[in-house]
Amino acid sequence: MRPSRVAAVAVALLSLCILVAGVDAQQCPKGKLRLYTSWPMQGAMLPEGTGMKNGIDLAVSEVGGVVAGHCLEVVNLDDASPQTGKWDGAVEAENANKAVGDPLAIVYIGTYNSGAAKVSIPITNRAHMAQVTPANTYPGLTKKRGAAPGEPEIYRPAGFVNYFRPIPADDIQGAVGAKWAKRLGAKKVYILNDQELYGKGIADVFEATAKKIGLPVVANEGIDWKQPDQKPVLTKIRASGADLVYLGGVIETGAQVIIRQMKEVGLVAPRTRFMGPDGLLEEELLKSATCDAALGTDMRLTFAGLPFEKMRGVGAKTYETYKAKFGKEPTSYALYAAEGGRVIIDAIRRAAPQLERAKDVTEKREAVRKAIAATKNFEGINGKWSFDENGDVDYDTMSGFKAVKADGPIGCKFQFETILE
Repeated sequence: MRPSRVAAVAVALLSLCILVAGVDAQQCPKGKLRLYTSWPMQGAMLPEGTGMKNGIDLAVSEVGGVVAGHCLEVVNLDDASPQTGKWDGAVEAENANKAVGDPLAIVYIGTYNSGAAKVSIPITNRAHMAQVTPANTYPGLTKKRGAAPGEPEIYRPAGFVNYFRPIPADDIQGAVGAKWAKRLGAKKVYILNDQELYGKGIADVFEATAKKIGLPVVANEGIDWKQPDQKPVLTKIRASGADLVYLGGVIETGAQVIIRQMKEVGLVAPRTRFMGPDGLLEEELLKSATCDAALGTDMRLTFAGLPFEKMRGVGAKTYETYKAKFGKEPTSYALYAAEGGRVIIDAIRRAAPQLERAKDVTEKREAVRKAIAATKNFEGINGKWSFDENGDVDYDTMSGFKAVKADGPIGCKFQFETILE
């Protein structure tokens, strides 16, 4: 290429860069803000992780990626270990520290697993950074009811609430699950849990409520979910005469094996049925447990919120928009991720004057944190709601689902059965 042509190309490229920079400056006169997400993006959780990522992308796209003069950039992180494909505390801590160390980061969105949230909340709290979860439901992260000693204060080293969830907690879900079990005719329950924060927490709430309403509980036993054979504990359950197995856990911690082997040892309906919480409401469970086992155990699951097809107003519109944009059904928490994203965007808009006056990144984060905490009468996917003083929503709508036969490659699906109270 002749020198004159090289110079001409260089001038053209420089002009293009200047033009792009000028356009960016017009769109984003206040600069850039980053939203960090953190949850598993591999293994059994990849479909749900992708669904939540899509939910955030949907919320950001609705405002054209710009709010109050700030361009929004989403940084997606994976908190799973490459070795296990499951969330890892060290990886989650690294993700949270990466976010708070970024001067453009304004909010941390996550986690999926309540145990991971225990790791990151204190880190974001010290940095005055709001943390919004689409999926954590363990009560002790925000409130005393259903909490361990010292919770939730141990997650708030700076002394204020910075963690928010637009979804009801397990102190409600575990309780309605026990009531539903009794209403379905259960006479004796054997509870299993995966010994993790979410699974053990909701199992304990289920147990406490069952005893309160006169539903006998044989045991609340922790399982070693890493073991490929769960028949020893299932044999004990069979000998106990329990007619319902309740498992507190998620799809990463052995539920598929329990359900599959329940059928193998004869723990099937009407003799014995299976119930679990929303951590199991994933299509991946049906694939790995097999439809024969899911249907054989007359599987039922609870969920914190309305089923998508029963939503009205904002929820119905969000459901249709998601399907149109991504060409697929939303996963269990995808629309809650969209809800969380909208809450954050609304808060940034309301905090705009404070962001303008902020002297440093801490003041900017604090302005957004306070705006999120002050969210009231928000038009959400489950209706109008507000955050309470703990960062929890003030509604308690719950749903019950049942595994049923269905056309398609899997052969079964989760179908809405009832609203739970």
